[in-house]
Amino acid sequence: MPIEVSDGARVCRWISGHDALEHFASYTGPTQSQQHIKPLHWYVACRLVVEGGFHPDEINPHPPFEVRQRGTERQLIFNPAKATGSEGTILGGLKTKNVDVVVTKHSLGPVMAVSCKGTIGAFRNLTNRMEEAVGDCTNLHITYPAMVCGFLSVIRANRAEEAAVGEIAPEGAPPGRQLQANDIAVQRGGDVVESVIRYHNALRELTGRRGIRDDVSRYEAVSLAMVESNSPTPGRVLPDFPAADSPLRIEQFFQALYLRYDERYVYAAPDLKHVTHRIEWAETSPALVENLSRASRPAFDFVPRLRSP
Repeated sequence: MPIEVSDGARVCRWISGHDALEHFASYTGPTQSQQHIKPLHWYVACRLVVEGGFHPDEINPHPPFEVRQRGTERQLIFNPAKATGSEGTILGGLKTKNVDVVVTKHSLGPVMAVSCKGTIGAFRNLTNRMEEAVGDCTNLHITYPAMVCGFLSVIRANRAEEAAVGEIAPEGAPPGRQLQANDIAVQRGGDVVESVIRYHNALRELTGRRGIRDDVSRYEAVSLAMVESNSPTPGRVLPDFPAADSPLRIEQFFQALYLRYDERYVYAAPDLKHVTHRIEWAETSPALVENLSRASRPAFDFVPRLRSP
Protein backbone atom coordinates (compact mmCIF):
# COMPACT_ATOMS: atom_id res chain seq x y z
CA MET A 1 0.00 0.00 0.00
CA PRO A 2 1.20 3.58 -0.62
CA ILE A 3 3.07 5.25 2.23
CA GLU A 4 1.66 8.46 3.65
CA VAL A 5 3.86 11.33 2.43
CA SER A 6 1.61 14.31 3.14
CA ASP A 7 3.05 17.77 3.79
CA GLY A 8 3.44 16.99 7.48
CA ALA A 9 5.19 13.68 6.93
CA ARG A 10 7.84 14.29 4.32
CA VAL A 11 10.81 13.68 6.57
CA CYS A 12 13.09 10.74 5.91
CA ARG A 13 11.80 7.44 7.27
CA TRP A 14 13.48 4.09 7.77
CA ILE A 15 11.73 1.77 5.35
CA SER A 16 12.63 -1.30 3.35
CA GLY A 17 13.42 -1.30 -0.34
CA HIS A 18 10.29 -3.34 -1.01
CA ASP A 19 8.09 -0.84 0.83
CA ALA A 20 9.58 2.04 -1.18
CA LEU A 21 9.01 0.24 -4.48
CA GLU A 22 5.53 -0.95 -3.51
CA HIS A 23 4.60 2.67 -2.80
CA PHE A 24 5.99 3.70 -6.19
CA ALA A 25 4.04 0.93 -7.91
CA SER A 26 0.74 1.68 -6.13
CA TYR A 27 0.71 5.48 -5.85
CA THR A 28 -2.24 7.08 -7.67
CA GLY A 29 -1.83 10.78 -6.89
CA PRO A 30 -0.11 13.53 -8.89
CA THR A 31 3.56 13.04 -9.63
CA GLN A 32 4.59 16.70 -9.79
CA SER A 33 5.15 16.74 -6.02
CA GLN A 34 7.50 13.74 -6.27
CA GLN A 35 5.46 11.91 -3.63
CA HIS A 36 5.56 8.73 -5.70
CA ILE A 37 9.38 8.56 -5.45
CA LYS A 38 10.10 10.19 -2.05
CA PRO A 39 10.16 6.89 -0.12
CA LEU A 40 12.87 5.64 -2.48
CA HIS A 41 14.95 8.70 -1.51
CA TRP A 42 14.51 7.71 2.13
CA TYR A 43 15.53 4.14 1.44
CA VAL A 44 18.69 5.27 -0.35
CA ALA A 45 19.63 7.68 2.44
CA CYS A 46 19.16 5.05 5.16
CA ARG A 47 21.00 2.38 3.20
CA LEU A 48 23.99 4.69 2.74
CA VAL A 49 24.19 4.81 6.54
CA VAL A 50 23.52 1.19 7.50
CA GLU A 51 25.32 -0.53 4.63
CA GLY A 52 27.54 2.27 3.33
CA GLY A 53 28.93 3.40 6.68
CA PHE A 54 28.37 7.11 6.09
CA HIS A 55 27.59 9.23 9.14
CA PRO A 56 23.91 10.27 9.15
CA ASP A 57 24.93 13.90 9.80
CA GLU A 58 26.67 13.87 6.41
CA ILE A 59 23.53 12.99 4.46
CA ASN A 60 20.64 15.03 3.07
CA PRO A 61 17.87 14.21 3.67
CA HIS A 62 19.04 13.43 7.21
CA PRO A 63 18.10 9.81 8.01
CA PRO A 64 16.39 8.98 11.34
CA PHE A 65 19.64 7.98 13.04
CA GLU A 66 22.25 9.33 15.41
CA VAL A 67 25.67 8.00 16.35
CA ARG A 68 26.99 7.31 19.83
CA GLN A 69 30.70 6.83 20.46
CA ARG A 70 31.71 4.23 23.04
CA GLY A 71 35.46 3.91 23.20
CA THR A 72 36.54 2.93 19.71
CA GLU A 73 33.06 1.72 18.79
CA ARG A 74 30.41 3.64 16.87
CA GLN A 75 26.86 2.66 17.75
CA LEU A 76 24.01 3.46 15.41
CA ILE A 77 20.83 4.58 17.15
CA PHE A 78 17.38 4.95 15.62
CA ASN A 79 16.06 8.46 16.34
CA PRO A 80 13.15 9.75 14.20
CA ALA A 81 13.56 13.25 15.69
CA LYS A 82 16.80 13.63 13.73
CA ALA A 83 15.15 13.08 10.36
CA THR A 84 14.65 15.86 7.82
CA GLY A 85 13.14 16.02 4.35
CA SER A 86 15.50 18.48 2.72
CA GLU A 87 17.39 17.76 -0.47
CA GLY A 88 21.03 18.68 -0.88
CA THR A 89 21.89 21.71 -2.99
CA ILE A 90 25.15 21.42 -4.96
CA LEU A 91 27.03 24.16 -6.76
CA GLY A 92 27.29 22.93 -10.35
CA GLY A 93 29.47 24.21 -13.13
CA LEU A 94 26.46 25.73 -14.89
CA LYS A 95 23.89 26.17 -12.11
CA THR A 96 23.06 25.02 -8.60
CA LYS A 97 21.22 21.73 -8.47
CA ASN A 98 18.98 20.12 -5.86
CA VAL A 99 19.85 16.43 -5.70
CA ASP A 100 17.68 13.76 -4.09
CA VAL A 101 20.36 12.29 -1.78
CA VAL A 102 23.74 13.93 -1.10
CA VAL A 103 26.69 12.91 1.09
CA THR A 104 28.88 15.83 2.18
CA LYS A 105 32.18 15.51 4.02
CA HIS A 106 33.38 18.31 6.28
CA SER A 107 36.23 20.26 4.63
CA LEU A 108 35.80 18.32 1.36
CA GLY A 109 32.31 19.23 0.21
CA PRO A 110 29.89 16.87 -1.57
CA VAL A 111 31.43 13.47 -2.25
CA MET A 112 28.39 11.49 -3.42
CA ALA A 113 25.11 12.40 -5.09
CA VAL A 114 22.30 10.01 -5.99
CA SER A 115 19.39 11.00 -8.24
CA CYS A 116 16.24 8.85 -8.28
CA LYS A 117 13.95 8.93 -11.30
CA GLY A 118 10.54 7.27 -11.19
CA THR A 119 8.60 6.83 -14.43
CA ILE A 120 5.00 5.61 -14.29
CA GLY A 121 4.04 5.91 -17.98
CA ALA A 122 4.51 7.73 -21.30
CA PHE A 123 7.38 5.36 -22.05
CA ARG A 124 7.63 6.46 -25.67
CA ASN A 125 9.25 9.66 -24.37
CA LEU A 126 11.88 7.94 -22.22
CA THR A 127 14.87 8.63 -24.44
CA ASN A 128 13.92 12.32 -24.56
CA ARG A 129 14.51 12.46 -20.82
CA MET A 130 18.11 11.38 -21.23
CA GLU A 131 19.10 14.97 -21.94
CA GLU A 132 18.19 15.96 -18.39
CA ALA A 133 20.18 13.06 -16.91
CA VAL A 134 23.25 13.86 -19.02
CA GLY A 135 23.01 17.57 -18.25
CA ASP A 136 22.70 17.05 -14.49
CA CYS A 137 25.69 14.73 -14.34
CA THR A 138 27.85 17.05 -16.46
CA ASN A 139 26.84 20.08 -14.41
CA LEU A 140 27.87 18.42 -11.13
CA HIS A 141 31.09 16.86 -12.38
CA ILE A 142 32.35 20.16 -13.81
CA THR A 143 32.62 21.59 -10.30
CA TYR A 144 33.33 18.32 -8.45
CA PRO A 145 35.07 15.90 -10.83
CA ALA A 146 35.85 13.48 -7.99
CA MET A 147 32.27 13.30 -6.73
CA VAL A 148 30.59 9.92 -7.12
CA CYS A 149 27.30 10.35 -8.98
CA GLY A 150 24.61 7.71 -9.15
CA PHE A 151 21.41 7.59 -11.21
CA LEU A 152 18.70 5.18 -10.04
CA SER A 153 15.82 4.83 -12.50
CA VAL A 154 12.69 2.83 -11.69
CA ILE A 155 9.88 2.16 -14.15
CA ARG A 156 6.42 0.76 -13.58
CA ALA A 157 6.18 -2.55 -15.40
CA ASN A 158 2.61 -1.91 -16.54
CA ARG A 159 1.33 -5.06 -18.22
CA ALA A 160 -0.98 -5.28 -21.20
CA GLU A 161 -3.42 -7.79 -19.77
CA GLU A 162 -7.20 -7.82 -19.85
CA ALA A 163 -7.14 -9.40 -16.40
CA ALA A 164 -5.54 -6.28 -14.95
CA VAL A 165 -8.26 -4.08 -16.47
CA GLY A 166 -11.05 -6.19 -15.04
CA GLU A 167 -9.54 -6.54 -11.58
CA ILE A 168 -11.91 -5.40 -8.81
CA ALA A 169 -10.35 -2.92 -6.39
CA PRO A 170 -10.97 -3.25 -2.64
CA GLU A 171 -13.79 -1.16 -1.21
CA GLY A 172 -12.61 2.35 -0.41
CA ALA A 173 -9.45 2.08 -2.51
CA PRO A 174 -8.38 5.20 -4.46
CA PRO A 175 -9.19 5.20 -8.18
CA GLY A 176 -6.50 3.60 -10.31
CA ARG A 177 -4.68 5.41 -13.04
CA GLN A 178 -6.09 4.73 -16.50
CA LEU A 179 -3.43 3.07 -18.65
CA GLN A 180 -2.96 4.30 -22.19
CA ALA A 181 -1.14 2.44 -24.96
CA ASN A 182 1.97 4.54 -24.31
CA ASP A 183 1.90 3.47 -20.64
CA ILE A 184 2.37 -0.22 -21.36
CA ALA A 185 5.87 -1.48 -20.50
CA VAL A 186 5.36 -5.25 -20.77
CA GLN A 187 3.49 -6.72 -23.72
CA ARG A 188 1.23 -9.75 -23.70
CA GLY A 189 3.58 -12.69 -23.57
CA GLY A 190 6.05 -10.92 -21.27
CA ASP A 191 8.29 -9.04 -23.72
CA VAL A 192 9.46 -5.57 -22.68
CA VAL A 193 8.37 -2.84 -25.10
CA GLU A 194 10.91 -1.40 -27.50
CA SER A 195 10.91 2.09 -25.96
CA VAL A 196 12.10 0.69 -22.61
CA ILE A 197 14.76 -1.40 -24.34
CA ARG A 198 16.05 1.72 -26.10
CA TYR A 199 16.09 3.54 -22.78
CA HIS A 200 18.13 0.72 -21.24
CA ASN A 201 20.62 0.84 -24.10
CA ALA A 202 20.98 4.61 -23.74
CA LEU A 203 21.57 4.34 -19.99
CA ARG A 204 24.32 1.76 -20.59
CA GLU A 205 26.30 4.51 -22.31
CA LEU A 206 26.02 6.75 -19.24
CA THR A 207 27.43 4.41 -16.59
CA GLY A 208 30.86 3.16 -15.57
CA ARG A 209 32.85 6.38 -15.02
CA ARG A 210 36.05 5.17 -13.33
CA GLY A 211 38.49 8.06 -13.01
CA ILE A 212 38.16 11.79 -12.42
CA ARG A 213 39.65 12.52 -15.86
CA ASP A 214 36.98 10.42 -17.59
CA ASP A 215 33.97 11.85 -19.41
CA VAL A 216 32.13 14.17 -16.99
CA SER A 217 28.79 13.30 -18.63
CA ARG A 218 28.95 9.71 -17.37
CA TYR A 219 27.75 8.52 -13.99
CA GLU A 220 29.82 6.34 -11.70
CA ALA A 221 26.80 4.05 -11.32
CA VAL A 222 23.46 3.78 -13.12
CA SER A 223 20.69 1.32 -12.39
CA LEU A 224 17.39 0.53 -14.11
CA ALA A 225 14.69 -1.50 -12.37
CA MET A 226 11.25 -2.41 -13.67
CA VAL A 227 8.70 -2.75 -10.89
CA GLU A 228 5.46 -4.74 -11.06
CA SER A 229 2.42 -2.45 -10.87
CA ASN A 230 -0.90 -3.79 -12.19
CA SER A 231 -0.21 -7.31 -10.99
CA PRO A 232 -0.81 -9.36 -7.82
CA THR A 233 2.72 -8.45 -6.59
CA PRO A 234 3.12 -4.65 -6.86
CA GLY A 235 6.62 -3.52 -5.97
CA ARG A 236 8.38 -6.69 -7.07
CA VAL A 237 11.39 -6.04 -9.30
CA LEU A 238 11.28 -7.90 -12.61
CA PRO A 239 14.01 -10.56 -12.36
CA ASP A 240 14.69 -10.94 -16.10
CA PHE A 241 15.07 -7.32 -17.21
CA PRO A 242 17.66 -5.94 -17.43
CA ALA A 243 19.48 -9.13 -18.40
CA ALA A 244 21.78 -10.81 -15.87
CA ASP A 245 24.90 -9.49 -17.64
CA SER A 246 23.67 -5.88 -17.81
CA PRO A 247 25.69 -3.27 -15.86
CA LEU A 248 22.37 -1.66 -14.93
CA ARG A 249 21.20 -4.40 -12.56
CA ILE A 250 20.00 -2.83 -9.33
CA GLU A 251 21.90 -5.41 -7.28
CA GLN A 252 25.17 -3.82 -8.44
CA PHE A 253 24.25 -0.18 -7.89
CA PHE A 254 25.30 0.50 -4.31
CA GLN A 255 28.45 -1.59 -4.43
CA ALA A 256 29.59 0.39 -7.48
CA LEU A 257 29.05 3.64 -5.57
CA TYR A 258 31.06 2.42 -2.57
CA LEU A 259 33.90 1.12 -4.73
CA ARG A 260 34.32 4.37 -6.64
CA TYR A 261 34.14 6.34 -3.39
CA ASP A 262 36.80 4.24 -1.67
CA GLU A 263 39.12 4.41 -4.68
CA ARG A 264 39.03 8.20 -4.79
CA TYR A 265 38.57 9.34 -1.23
CA VAL A 266 40.05 6.59 0.94
CA TYR A 267 42.76 4.62 -0.92
CA ALA A 268 44.04 7.53 -3.02
CA ALA A 269 44.30 9.90 -0.03
CA PRO A 270 45.49 7.99 3.06
CA ASP A 271 46.28 11.23 4.91
CA LEU A 272 42.56 12.07 4.84
CA LYS A 273 41.37 8.65 5.93
CA HIS A 274 40.28 10.00 9.32
CA VAL A 275 37.74 12.12 7.41
CA THR A 276 36.84 9.88 4.51
CA HIS A 277 36.76 6.37 5.98
CA ARG A 278 33.40 4.59 6.06
CA ILE A 279 32.21 3.64 9.53
CA GLU A 280 31.88 0.04 10.67
CA TRP A 281 29.00 -0.09 13.13
CA ALA A 282 29.18 -1.94 16.42
CA GLU A 283 27.25 -5.20 16.39
CA THR A 284 25.49 -4.03 19.56
CA SER A 285 24.10 -0.93 17.84
CA PRO A 286 20.50 -0.47 19.07
CA ALA A 287 19.31 0.29 15.53
CA LEU A 288 20.58 -3.02 14.23
CA VAL A 289 19.19 -5.46 16.79
CA GLU A 290 16.05 -7.41 15.97
CA ASN A 291 13.70 -5.96 18.57
CA LEU A 292 13.66 -2.17 18.66
CA SER A 293 11.81 -0.58 21.54
CA ARG A 294 10.67 2.44 19.49
CA ALA A 295 10.11 1.05 16.02
CA SER A 296 10.06 -2.14 14.01
CA ARG A 297 13.28 -2.52 12.11
CA PRO A 298 12.58 -2.93 8.39
CA ALA A 299 13.74 -6.08 6.68
CA PHE A 300 17.23 -5.71 5.21
CA ASP A 301 17.85 -6.54 1.57
CA PHE A 302 21.55 -5.85 2.13
CA VAL A 303 24.22 -6.63 4.71
CA PRO A 304 24.84 -3.93 7.36
CA ARG A 305 28.43 -2.69 7.60
CA LEU A 306 29.51 -4.14 10.95
CA ARG A 307 32.78 -3.93 12.81
CA SER A 308 34.74 -7.17 12.80
CA PRO A 309 35.06 -8.77 16.27
